[in-house]
Amino acid sequence: MRHNKSGRKLGRNSSHRKAMLRNMVTSLIDNERITTTDARAKEVRKIAEKMITLGKRGDLHARRQALSVIFDKAVVAKLFERLAPRYENRAGGYTRIIKVGNRLGDNASVSIIEFVDQEQSA
Repeated sequence: MRHNKSGRKLGRNSSHRKAMLRNMVTSLIDNERITTTDARAKEVRKIAEKMITLGKRGDLHARRQALSVIFDKAVVAKLFERLAPRYENRAGGYTRIIKVGNRLGDNASVSIIEFVDQEQSA
């Protein structure tokens, strides 16, 4: 029985799953929007929200904790200098998941995960 077991396995072993989610969070923070499957988006959302909260804290320890998840130092700098101040007055709910239908190849349900209040590019 799997009562109270949270999280999704996503068809991968633990190290592959952790690396994939770290890559996706890095890409989300870098691009502010990614397209992926529903299950992956829901897992990425958990980590991304924690990263924004670390960015809002803004101290050295928070930066080092973010570096343990995010692969690229430039992306961590973007998180702390551009994204965190944007959500200074928001107490959570920094991302949204928009369902966009099913993928042609395997009929997997696909979503866009993006940050709310993102700057509009003209």
